[in-house]
Amino acid sequence: MAAAESQSIAFNRLHLTGREMRYIAEARVAQHLSGDGAFTKRCHAWLEENVGCAKALLTHSCTAALEMSAILLDIAPGDEIIMPSYTFTSTANAFVLRGGVPVFVDIREDTLNLDERLVEAAITPRTRAIVVVHYAGVGCEMDAILDIARRHGLKVVEDAAQGATARYKGRPLGSIGDLGTLSFHETKNLISGEGGALLINDPGLGQRAEIIREKGTDRSRFFRGEVDKYTWQDVGSSYLPSDLLAAFLLAQLEDAQSITAERLRIWNRYHDMLEPLEQAGRLRRPVVPAACEHNAHLYYVLLPKAADRPGMLARFRDNGVNAIFHYVPLHESPAGQRFCRIHGDMRVTTRTAERLIRLPLWHGLTAAAQERVVAVLGAGSH
Repeated sequence: MAAAESQSIAFNRLHLTGREMRYIAEARVAQHLSGDGAFTKRCHAWLEENVGCAKALLTHSCTAALEMSAILLDIAPGDEIIMPSYTFTSTANAFVLRGGVPVFVDIREDTLNLDERLVEAAITPRTRAIVVVHYAGVGCEMDAILDIARRHGLKVVEDAAQGATARYKGRPLGSIGDLGTLSFHETKNLISGEGGALLINDPGLGQRAEIIREKGTDRSRFFRGEVDKYTWQDVGSSYLPSDLLAAFLLAQLEDAQSITAERLRIWNRYHDMLEPLEQAGRLRRPVVPAACEHNAHLYYVLLPKAADRPGMLARFRDNGVNAIFHYVPLHESPAGQRFCRIHGDMRVTTRTAERLIRLPLWHGLTAAAQERVVAVLGAGSH
């Protein structure tokens, strides 16, 4: 094996635009390193223009944005929130922290998103909200979910942690529900190391969101000259990121279009390469409905049987390919069983979690590296 071919293929590798350190230096010169400096404001403006939300607020993580959502919706002990189990812990934990009870329903076979056909039957008098998770940057069936929410007087929160720049029927993910959340963790398409954003689509929630984010004070109004002093107004916490992180993030946002285009090229190359294996019944490729413009956040395959995955992951390791599985369903976790409940059958969630493998995908991944990944997958998926 040639030296280049013997090198390990990383699952993820950071992409820098080249302006990150310059912007950070500018923030240092300006001597505003804490939250809501000039770079934070520029990120807010970019998000509001490109996502189309009424207000965007940077947070130190998508987890923080979800926690703010739970406070904004006045989630109280015993309130129920419908969501998928096939997601990261933050989706549920943000509401559990307020005493809420996540109610898990199953996911769709095709997109692995919340199955909108199962949502209505899970609604009870205690239901307050529906939280959708746009898995792999592929939009949920938002029209159907919004219709259900309207008829039952429920709020909709979009966990679009993986969905930056993706769209559903032409609308950016995160701009469709009452609230949306984004992640800029270093594993995402657009990054600031750690970071996130709360996207507020209901204008009536904007002022209170600012207060919650600023330790429960009206400090933001004070700095705009709208009040002559700021005081404690509401429950809240410190959800602001440093302006240094915002400076890093702005460089990424400015290149969002080209970053997405490059990831899509890599995603489409995988999709073409793997078509013969899917036709042979040896795996299933991702499904992207016609109404969805995804962002190539990740490329996964589903193996025919759960028993195949340990051996396949071992084969990848032996061949220097860092491919990994994804979520352990929350309903199967100790905390999920303690704090949450299930509505209906979770067969698709369980079966998916046991069969899914994520392949390396990052800006700059070469065709030769992808050929190696596909060759290992082809040799092992008999």
